[in-house]
Amino acid sequence: MDPTVLIVGAGTFGISTAYHLAHRYNDASRITIIDQSSSPPKPAASVDINRIIRTDYPDSLYCNLASEAIHPWFWSMELGHYFHKTGWVMMDERGSDLAKRIRNVFQNRGSTQTGEISLEQLDKRWAFLKGTETGGIGDVYWNPEAGWCDAAKATASFMEAAERRGVKRVNAKVTELLLDTEHGRIEGIRTIDGQRYTADKVVLAVGAWTSSMLSPIEDQLEIAERHRVELQVKATGTVSAYYKLSDEEFERLSKANMPIIVYGSQGEVIPPSSRDGSKYLKYNNSQTTVINTVTTKSGHRISIPADRSQNDVPNGIKRETERRLLSKLLPEFTNGKQAEFWRICWDAVTPSEDLLLCKHPHAKLSNLYLATGGSFHGYK
Repeated sequence: MDPTVLIVGAGTFGISTAYHLAHRYNDASRITIIDQSSSPPKPAASVDINRIIRTDYPDSLYCNLASEAIHPWFWSMELGHYFHKTGWVMMDERGSDLAKRIRNVFQNRGSTQTGEISLEQLDKRWAFLKGTETGGIGDVYWNPEAGWCDAAKATASFMEAAERRGVKRVNAKVTELLLDTEHGRIEGIRTIDGQRYTADKVVLAVGAWTSSMLSPIEDQLEIAERHRVELQVKATGTVSAYYKLSDEEFERLSKANMPIIVYGSQGEVIPPSSRDGSKYLKYNNSQTTVINTVTTKSGHRISIPADRSQNDVPNGIKRETERRLLSKLLPEFTNGKQAEFWRICWDAVTPSEDLLLCKHPHAKLSNLYLATGGSFHGYK
């Protein structure tokens, strides 16, 4: 009989684990996924008006993984409805070889879809780019296979597909992992209302909340600082600004088939997306990150998402984002305007930005698995 599995966290990694296990299990009701929020879980990094879907990596391993993952976005019933293959334009900074390394990986795979674009061609091909500062830009390339998805709806759809196969979803706040020291395992979890959920195997897929969930267990087992998960994943926030578009602006960008625009290391702008009937242009600031560190009762320093609304972004960060990105990329749509809303999105970032998908190495955590470390590129 298949082992029972309890997945804590219904974001990108949690739902994906549930979905794929459900296709392997004879009885998917032996899989339970629990999250503090209803589907789709708004605090999760997986939930937004959009997320970029791409295979562009300078590392062949991640390019191969992303190339495998992108196909269901083209044809699957669960995801295909929410994907928009707009392509992307990467404007690499002068002195950087990132664009060349990415294209070399594609070429070594036998992929020939990318094409080089000169700076002079940019605003001729896409007139809305007029006014974008290109003084520090070197190489530019175009990949027509990339795109974006309605992340909130796609995440909910994937969850619904897992539930149709029998996966059980519980909406409750997990307050602690239950350690069974006698048998060297995590017995299960306890929720805020005192309920206990147990399973043969436990998957911790809580993203930016990884350290805060594991820290009490690490205290109980007296795990040394150098072996704690905080050194493997750090709760990190990045900033997005959302500009509301007029009907005329939306029509113009739609007719121009606007692609995703990557503006060097500074960030990117994603084509118009909908929320509550309105259309928005979303900018991601890749340079400004936020880390909120607290001291636990045991005296350890860990990173956790700030205990404030994700839309409550400090003015200093807004001004920095305007200076770095908003005043330079598609300025016609931002100059003289205020963003309709802002967000600090929290994710678990690893030192190398590699995913952390593994069994916990401690002997007394033999049935605990980690699925985290999205590092703001795990949504595929």
